[in-house]
Amino acid sequence: MLRYFIQVVENLLTTGILTALLWAAADKGDGEGRNKRVLWGCAAGTGAALILAVLRRTTALISRGVFNLWILSFAIALGIFYILFLWGMPQKPLEKRSLPQKRSSLAEAVPAYVEALFLGALLFYALPTIFLYPTEFALAGETIFTTGFLFKLIGFFAGLLVVILSSLALYKAGTSLSPGFLKILLTIALLVNICNQMVVIVQFLLARRIIPMIRWVFRIIIVAVNNNIVFFYALMGISFLLPLILFITGLKPPAPGKNPAEGRKIRAALRINRRWCFTVTAGFVLSVLAVTVIKDYTGRGVELSPAEPMTVAGEEILIPITKVEDGHLHRFAYTASDNTEVRFIVIKKNAAAYGVGLDACDICGATGYYERKNQVICRLCDVVMNISTIGFKGGCNPVPLAYFLRSGFMVIQTTDLENEKTRFQ
Repeated sequence: MLRYFIQVVENLLTTGILTALLWAAADKGDGEGRNKRVLWGCAAGTGAALILAVLRRTTALISRGVFNLWILSFAIALGIFYILFLWGMPQKPLEKRSLPQKRSSLAEAVPAYVEALFLGALLFYALPTIFLYPTEFALAGETIFTTGFLFKLIGFFAGLLVVILSSLALYKAGTSLSPGFLKILLTIALLVNICNQMVVIVQFLLARRIIPMIRWVFRIIIVAVNNNIVFFYALMGISFLLPLILFITGLKPPAPGKNPAEGRKIRAALRINRRWCFTVTAGFVLSVLAVTVIKDYTGRGVELSPAEPMTVAGEEILIPITKVEDGHLHRFAYTASDNTEVRFIVIKKNAAAYGVGLDACDICGATGYYERKNQVICRLCDVVMNISTIGFKGGCNPVPLAYFLRSGFMVIQTTDLENEKTRFQ
């Protein structure tokens, strides 16, 4: 239950925060027309994400890494364009402009279209994984009418509830503050998100050797990936300034109003604003607890099995086939020339093939895999591997490792492990 609560919060809150801030900015913009375009962008992104989730579940056509590369590149470009438009667009509402000013409405609508596309891209990137979580609740052959399935479902919807309420409250807080202040915070939040997206893209390009392995770039990316949670905290800290400022301004004595009815209306608005502030605070506190205390608690006890013995003969590693024929996960470790321990795993997939790969992937790094109920699980993100795809690139699969069979032995070249040792440093 707690695992899916954590995963939903980790994977969706960032998108929820950006959606809330962007929608609040749309509310401050050119009225109902802009809101409709943003709504259509969100609907299109959600629909496309649902279709993608179905394709990822039912086919092998979608490469998660390649998909992330293209959609994040598109989102970064849209984010940069939106920031430029945000600081260049007029702030006066359309209905208050003169006729000559209204003639330029088409040009002024461009930021709204960019905003709609940007929101659609964010949802298209984040939601497929969320849609796929319920498909993991029941293992193969299990019924959904179990206590375990119910608890996982509760955790999943609890995470969605925290994200949705926090985002809604943040949106309400944003619409209650000045457009200038909202614009500054939105710009900073977008820049933080763009930096995070660029790290993901460069990590993928380095892993696929699409760009050269420059040592200082690799070091920076490793630090950024290992401390990825900093982007999460930064975005929460930036967005939390909205309810904080709103709460502080609400502490001032309210204006009396022109009549008693107007005074009551002002006081009621202040009470509602305080409630939204408390909702954001509660949601963010739960989110921080989820990715720290709760995550640490649920992660205890998952230890990697020790490395099994193997034979190193010159530049070859020899593993007897009889040791890996049982269909279970086997872990091995090779000590590289700089004393780095390079781990790899072997599992028999069927009568004719073995899954061989590093104990690391392009997405989660060298956190490793373990076996649970005859399934191979990523230790970091708890994703269940499709055993038949181990040995192939894509998603959270182990990085493929070349091998061949000879005289009853599985043979792996030490040079292939030496080339991958930086993943384990």
